[in-house]
Amino acid sequence: MAGNIFGKLFRITTFGESHGYALGGIIDGCPSGLKLNFEEINNELNRRKPGQSSIVTPRKELDEVLFLSGIFDGLTTGTPIGFIIKNKDHNSKDYFNIKDIYRPSHSDLTYSKKYGIRDYRGGGRSSARETVSRVVGGAIAKQFLKKKKIFIKAYVSSIGKLTLNENSNNLDFSKIEKSPVRCPDLKLAEQMIESINKIRKKGDTLGGVITCIINNVPIGIGEPVFNKLNAELGKAMLSINAVKGFEYGSGFNGTKMKGSNHNDLFTENGSTKTNFSGGIQGGISNGMDIYFKVGFKPVATISKKLKSLDINFKRKNIFVKGRHDPCVLPRAVPIVEAMSALVVYDYILLKKVSKIRNFYGKR
Repeated sequence: MAGNIFGKLFRITTFGESHGYALGGIIDGCPSGLKLNFEEINNELNRRKPGQSSIVTPRKELDEVLFLSGIFDGLTTGTPIGFIIKNKDHNSKDYFNIKDIYRPSHSDLTYSKKYGIRDYRGGGRSSARETVSRVVGGAIAKQFLKKKKIFIKAYVSSIGKLTLNENSNNLDFSKIEKSPVRCPDLKLAEQMIESINKIRKKGDTLGGVITCIINNVPIGIGEPVFNKLNAELGKAMLSINAVKGFEYGSGFNGTKMKGSNHNDLFTENGSTKTNFSGGIQGGISNGMDIYFKVGFKPVATISKKLKSLDINFKRKNIFVKGRHDPCVLPRAVPIVEAMSALVVYDYILLKKVSKIRNFYGKR
């Protein structure tokens, strides 16, 4: 099975299934000498884990990471960092009734046709539980970025038809974690929670949008043509379960503007008066804040009887049991941040390598 590795220099390989013994990963290319803050890593995992509030899946997982290699006396050694997170509260019997039926809008059919076999227990490898490994890798990348004063902050900006229209510059990011829905507008957050609870009681689900802002990325991060910074961020976000769209800078709203209004004019110090470019020009960071939005679909698993097909392509009714999120947005916030950190730190290392090559090439 290909497609389990992300990154070029700071590279993470993930493994494991939703109902397997454990999930985990191997981080390659991690520089040596970073004193890891394990409390910060656990905090990131706690933000993503199930069972953290009444508006997410009630599945209870401690999501404690066990590091197997690459760390000595709390410091990264420069060798591969191996880690696992054990599964403890998985009820596979909830899925026995669908082992021969394909769930609509899931990967059941596509996995079966591609591999000739599928793990029907919670989706197996295709489950969003896989993202727990990404959060570990992203938490370590975040600590490297923190030393460079690069900070990443994501928040829920819409749930269903409820949308936060406030400019991000006017938001108090310290309020994001004060609400289980992770929206910095606490009044709107309460409305979002109410909306999620209502839809859960109906056996249905909601989608929404997460906005992410990356501060203090230096000029020159990113590669031209095929490896543009915006392209890699897009790939990172679109690899997250349930993501249906990615836009950065002015995004689709920019298509409604005139070029004379959309151009980011320079100031005397090289910054720009506006930031419709979203901090990226020509695929390379320009020193301004990088910002983007990620759209998530409503969760496909709903508590309603649906018409579907079995493995013989015969019509069947399906009712999926188990414990599922009525809305993935609150738990997806740390995943968006983690993938952003993996992308940015990987490109910072690439720039460092490029400088070294240029130095020796001129000698």
